[in-house]
Amino acid sequence: MIDRAQLREIDWVLVALMVINTLAGVLLIYSASSDSGGGHAWRQLAFMAVCLAVFFLTISIDYKTWMTFAPYIYVLFLLFMAGLLLFGRSVAGSRSWLRIASLGGQPSEIAKIVVLLLLARVYSEYRASYVSTGMIGLTLSLVGAPVGLILLQPDFGTAMCFLPILFGALFLAGLKKKTVAFFLIGAVVLGAAGWVFFLKDYQKKRIEVMINPSNDPRGAGYHVLQSRIAIGSGGFAGKGFLKGTQSGLKFLPARHTDFIFAVLGEDFGFLGITAVLGLYFAMLARMFRSVGKSRDRAGIYIVFLAASVISFQFLVNVLMIVGLLPITGIPIPLLSYGGSSLLATYFALGLVVNVKMRRFANV
Repeated sequence: MIDRAQLREIDWVLVALMVINTLAGVLLIYSASSDSGGGHAWRQLAFMAVCLAVFFLTISIDYKTWMTFAPYIYVLFLLFMAGLLLFGRSVAGSRSWLRIASLGGQPSEIAKIVVLLLLARVYSEYRASYVSTGMIGLTLSLVGAPVGLILLQPDFGTAMCFLPILFGALFLAGLKKKTVAFFLIGAVVLGAAGWVFFLKDYQKKRIEVMINPSNDPRGAGYHVLQSRIAIGSGGFAGKGFLKGTQSGLKFLPARHTDFIFAVLGEDFGFLGITAVLGLYFAMLARMFRSVGKSRDRAGIYIVFLAASVISFQFLVNVLMIVGLLPITGIPIPLLSYGGSSLLATYFALGLVVNVKMRRFANV
């Protein structure tokens, strides 16, 4: 539980930035779904209330306790994701949704944070100058098991989000130059093999049209072209709240989820984008600064990996929106609609606050 001394150590600035960014997302979701009464926005507010409860539950339990139970939670989530291949609900061609009664979600979103906790536990007592081959193999296995199950769903976008957790953990543990070279060569080989044997035709098409989306303006290039039109039409100050035509007339696909950033550009223009980016970067900077305030190895891993995975998702989504990366279905944490994504992000941020507020207790 939280005592008075720890209560004073809570990073209320980070908490405020988390809430402000979430409310900014609710505003954009309302604009994107206003043609249907803004139902998605009201549901996102309900998700936010639940996630705030989870956030305060997360910080009330010592992160050392979370780490202790991480292996058991990890196995539980592997069973969930294996079960999805047989009983999961298929959404957009991916069998990644678990539904119990009227409640549903994507276990893979929470699995990212569970893997993060497990790696923090594994490396908390590791003291070698460089990560050993055995530790690399163990890390690859722990990350590879859930990633393999997610790829079978298939959900390539969510699987990609485990990469910053994997490489972040190995980076902190210490990688030799030859190991880095090995990973780079391996990435090239796996990329080539993936292109030939694993990527489906529609996924290959997304990569091809990334270079020139106008080659298929009504097919694979449609999403990127409409996103660029929406952002460009916003100009300096935007068209105004609820006045976006690309979003309002449904030209912009997945406007309340993956393409929420395009709604921001159309409604509020360059000024709105600058303001939201400023708030988001302030939150990320606050997270990364918390790494230096962690007093133990486990805390450093938790904070750094949590900040890395949120930063990765944000960067990939923005680059995807402007056509510099293929469409992968990765939402922006806090801003995009989705209860599972919001829950995972609040859980991660709760762990960051947890580490900082207990930095004098766990030394």
